[in-house]
Amino acid sequence: MADDTYKTGLDRRLISLEERHEVRSWMESLKCTEMQLRDAMKAVGNSADAVRDYLKEKR
Repeated sequence: MADDTYKTGLDRRLISLEERHEVRSWMESLKCTEMQLRDAMKAVGNSADAVRDYLKEKR
């Protein structure tokens, strides 16, 4: 997610853990903990779709 609220397309396809508010937003969106989010990203990278699929498989 970008800091520029006018940029949305590509920014929502990739997950970034650089900004605390972004981490919170992704945790809320994906209904997971920060540790689950970080573990998923270690396993499959920063693609939101890949992380979403990974988390679904883990549940």
